[in-house]
Amino acid sequence: MSITPETANQHKNDPAVVCCLTHEGTIISPADLEDPAIFPDLEDSGLLTIPENVLTIGQVLGKKLIKTIDALTPITPDMIEGGLDQGEKPEVVEEAEMVQSGAAQTVTGAGNVIRIHIEEGKGINLEIPAIVTAAGTAEPAAKPVEGAQEAVKPRVEDRVRRTLLMREFEVKEVRLGDETSFENGVLTIRKGLVEDALKADPIAKKMEIDIITPDNKNVFTNTIMDVIPIATKVEGSLGEGVTHVMSGAVVILTGVDESGIQVHEFGSCEGIIGEKVRFGRPGCPDENDIMIRIHVTIQAGTGMERKGPYAAHKACDAVIQEIREVLKKKPASEAAREIEYKDVERIGRPRVVIVKEIMGQGAMHDNVILPKEPAGVLGGRPNVDLGNIPVVLSANEVRDGGIHALTCIGPASKENTRHYFREPLVNLVADDEEVNLVGVVFVGSPQVNEEKFYVSERLGALVEALGVDGAIVTTEGFGNNHIDFASHIEQIGKRGIPVVGVTYAAYQGQLIVGNKYMDAMVELNKDPNGMESEILGDNTLTKEDAVRALAMLKAKMAGAEIKPAPKKWDQSVIENNQKLVEKA
Repeated sequence: MSITPETANQHKNDPAVVCCLTHEGTIISPADLEDPAIFPDLEDSGLLTIPENVLTIGQVLGKKLIKTIDALTPITPDMIEGGLDQGEKPEVVEEAEMVQSGAAQTVTGAGNVIRIHIEEGKGINLEIPAIVTAAGTAEPAAKPVEGAQEAVKPRVEDRVRRTLLMREFEVKEVRLGDETSFENGVLTIRKGLVEDALKADPIAKKMEIDIITPDNKNVFTNTIMDVIPIATKVEGSLGEGVTHVMSGAVVILTGVDESGIQVHEFGSCEGIIGEKVRFGRPGCPDENDIMIRIHVTIQAGTGMERKGPYAAHKACDAVIQEIREVLKKKPASEAAREIEYKDVERIGRPRVVIVKEIMGQGAMHDNVILPKEPAGVLGGRPNVDLGNIPVVLSANEVRDGGIHALTCIGPASKENTRHYFREPLVNLVADDEEVNLVGVVFVGSPQVNEEKFYVSERLGALVEALGVDGAIVTTEGFGNNHIDFASHIEQIGKRGIPVVGVTYAAYQGQLIVGNKYMDAMVELNKDPNGMESEILGDNTLTKEDAVRALAMLKAKMAGAEIKPAPKKWDQSVIENNQKLVEKA
């Protein structure tokens, strides 16, 4: 199958292989070449072997063949007239360079431009307006031209919209006792809460609370429904003012119904907790965290209905609320540390938006948006009740616990409440002085395709109205919600907005849909076999993934070429891209 001039240009750095019998004297054109997109399949089937000295498509176009060669023959220097001109050495395309994306290294150049060197692009250099650079980056002043008017400089300014002060109080020990208290780092939880908290919802039938210390992880756990930070508002509303949060301790919610059936879908992480949790991931307990396990038994047969898991979360939240009340009263002087978060409008920098697709199919697939307390339940609105339409939060609202996850999908790829509380992509983009994060859009994934596309169209309209220069779309889970994921990217991409997709796909979660705008994708898989490993948080978004996603978006906004992904999942591509980003 020959290729078009457009495809040839897109793959100009890929190996040149003739598609058909090609005769001596032929001036090589795109019509003589095979599509590089099918090379992996050809290699797998033994029909093609690419030698190290193969020439690239860009090197052979317009050159004359000096011998007749069979179909699927890679073109090497000895096959073209004159071999190679000086300086046109064959470019060996290593497997690791068959990347799904481009990682860009930006260098401030002389004059009012940025030069971007694309490692994978073999020396592509671009020049783009300096508004992408950090505010205040020194640029050599241009020599004034006598008589000429001074050029209008783009306005570059940082404007702080709101500030959130997070006071952390360290928990050294957790006990069960007669009264809930928090003194000298010792958190005591009232035993009677296991009865009182059930009043939050009659479907919650039974509750047990126990403490798992960092040195005792060899204990059985039912499937973990959620990991929840303990935090409370002291001043202001979510996203601003003052929040108190406990460090060193976190709540894990587990659940079964009265028949003993685990509350989950598509995989359970029940087992030995030390083996079933990827400690340290954004949505998981950290290695040295004390885990306050709240186990809720819900009414038989409601585990797959919306009301069942929701009841467990409400009962759990009732326990946390009593802890919040004592945490709220702690004096600032006892805080172990303070962290200040700012929502900053970075005027003069590219406007970008983060879109986070969340579960919204109902049953156990739901999320609570903007509860009254950080990471709480009460006062929030389930995205299913909102019709799954896009809802915009500020970065600070996300970091202040604006999302409570009710999701019970596969444990490896679901995002828990704690994940949103310390969401690495939101933190990275919000703090990056080269871009202007205008907001974080949460959009639900409905069950019915007609609703999916309705929601996606509204998302596209919203992103267009925000006037952004780029977007990153992420999703948890895989399979059904990849339909929405692809549609979100299409709705944004067709409006001429550069967009990057971030998801777990790998082997088990391979994309079932796609479109031409899905040309810049970040893979979240960490499992050696590319599977839903049933280890909590295993394939969720980490800081390293976030760095790759932002670098890819910057490259795409700058107009850099991004190589298409291989047809099959290859973890070495991810590792190679990560190395490129770390070098930049």
